[in-house]
Amino acid sequence: MDHPQRQQQPERQQPRRPAPTVGAVPAQGGLPRPAPARRLPRARRLPRARLTGLGGGLFACVAMTLVAGIAWLLFGGSLLAYGLLFLPVAAATALWVRPADLITAPISAPIAFAVGVWPVAGGSGGFGAELMGIVSALSLHAGWLYGGTLISALIVVVRKAVLISRRRLPRRTA
Repeated sequence: MDHPQRQQQPERQQPRRPAPTVGAVPAQGGLPRPAPARRLPRARRLPRARLTGLGGGLFACVAMTLVAGIAWLLFGGSLLAYGLLFLPVAAATALWVRPADLITAPISAPIAFAVGVWPVAGGSGGFGAELMGIVSALSLHAGWLYGGTLISALIVVVRKAVLISRRRLPRRTA
C-alpha cells in the first residue's frame, strides 16, 4: 500500500525539438548563420599542449636525454645525430610553452642540450674524465646549441608578436 502523502504524478513528456540544421536557423538579422569552420581531423593537428616554464624545461631535458639514448644506441653516440635531433626538440619546446612563460623556452633549450649530452659525450673513466667529455662535447658542438637556441628564440619572438597584435587589434577597430 502506498503512503497517503506520496501520490503518483503522471509523467510529463517534454516536447521534442527538431534537430537544428546547419545554416538554416536565421540569425538576428534574418539571414542564415554561416556554417561552422571545418576542423582538421585529430591525427593531422599538433597537440595543443600548454606547458608551464618548468614543464617546458622538464620536457626538453627528458626529450634530450631520450634523444641521446637513441643516438647512442642507433648511431654509436654520434654528436651529429644528437645535434640534428636537438633542433626539433627546441622548436617543440618553444611551440608548446604557454604564452605567459614564453621567455623560458630559449633558456631551457641550452640547458636541455647540456643535460642530455652525457650519454654521447664520449668520456671514459672516472668523474673527471666524464666531466671533460661533457665540456668537450659542449664546446666542439656549440653550433648545434646556438642553432637550437636561435630557432627557439625566433619562434618565441614570432609567437609574442602575434599575441601583442591580437591584443591591440580590438583597440584599433573600436
